Amino acid sequence: MPEIIVRRSARRTRTVSAHFSGEAVVLAVPQRATRAQIAHWSATLVPRVVAKRRAAEAAARTRHREDRLEDMAARLSRTHLDGRARPTSVTWSTRQHTRWGSATPSTGSIRISRRLADAPEWVLETVVLHELVHLLEAEHNDRFWELARRHPRARDAAQFLDGVAWADSHGAQAHGAGAEPSTA
Repeated sequence: MPEIIVRRSARRTRTVSAHFSGEAVVLAVPQRATRAQIAHWSATLVPRVVAKRRAAEAAARTRHREDRLEDMAARLSRTHLDGRARPTSVTWSTRQHTRWGSATPSTGSIRISRRLADAPEWVLETVVLHELVHLLEAEHNDRFWELARRHPRARDAAQFLDGVAWADSHGAQAHGAGAEPSTA
């Protein structure tokens, strides 16, 4: 929780407000406010102001990252697909829990699972390229795979994602979290 600065005002008679000033939250209260009232307003208003700031910061980070995805898609299309795949949008999705990405050829939209936000760049690139190829070839046919495998680390990325999927489906115990290696 940030520092809370209480500012009493003789001009305030009933209203209370809270806002950030630098890294501190200023709680503006009436001059006659009691300690109990200030404690109540601190407990109710300050978390709202903090949550609102965090949401705004997260939205800014998301916009930045989505710009990154769009830039990546444009670069990958130019490099591997002669610029033929032109998505209308490339966005992060928090709703994809079993897929790494999806594309809608009719609208040109691509969605990438938020689970890949911290993946190595080459893994993210191969997933974005895979979805770009879907804008050109809807089915996983021979032509599709010929285009999708143009990324130099496509096979490595497939192995990486298979490992992540296996770990997700088998839980922490399966990959030894906190366990000593067996010597038997």
